[in-house]
Amino acid sequence: MTAEAIGLLRGGTAFVNQTSYRSDVDIASQITSLSHTDNVHKRLTAKVTAPGGVIEIRMIDDEVYMKTSLFRGVGDGWTVLDPARVPSDFALSFAPGKNDSGGSGRLIDAIVTARVDGPEISGTIDATRIAAGNGISFRPGPGGVFPDSARRHAFRASLDTEGRLVSFLMPEASGLPNASLRYSDFGTTVTVARPPGAIAAPDALYPQLGLGGGE
Repeated sequence: MTAEAIGLLRGGTAFVNQTSYRSDVDIASQITSLSHTDNVHKRLTAKVTAPGGVIEIRMIDDEVYMKTSLFRGVGDGWTVLDPARVPSDFALSFAPGKNDSGGSGRLIDAIVTARVDGPEISGTIDATRIAAGNGISFRPGPGGVFPDSARRHAFRASLDTEGRLVSFLMPEASGLPNASLRYSDFGTTVTVARPPGAIAAPDALYPQLGLGGGE
């Protein structure tokens, strides 16, 4: 049953490489992200809101632009990033396997048990195994450890009538906050404009990206 459910979830994310989509992530209403992604035509816009500031990202082909009020020593204007210097857990790429702005693959990889009930899939997930990256991530609590119950955290996912993953929800429990991932707007045109006046990103920016940065 678990293998069948995981197979449906993996199949339900095949759209990532086939059409444009919107992804929304919410972690305890403290960290949120809204992305419009078109991997086929290499276009993305994203906005991440976290305590202390906002990150805006635009991607066009191999160009990556960022504007943020979240990091120190970076300024508040648009910058151009060198993709080769971006930490792997921030993963800004249109390459297959790295192009899901919702990060569903990392969640599916951490599933322990799952069952299928029509378009609904529910079960348990090992929150300690959710790899670093864009989307839902958790940090350990005091002392740098997760409670044992985090290894059996509940989740509920939904597929639409075409079998696409449209929601992945994790309720508050085990000392972890509620978290949600949603996909929508399949096939909608993603238009991205190059921001005028963008300058090369300063060296101070790169160490602050990803989970090791200002999140």
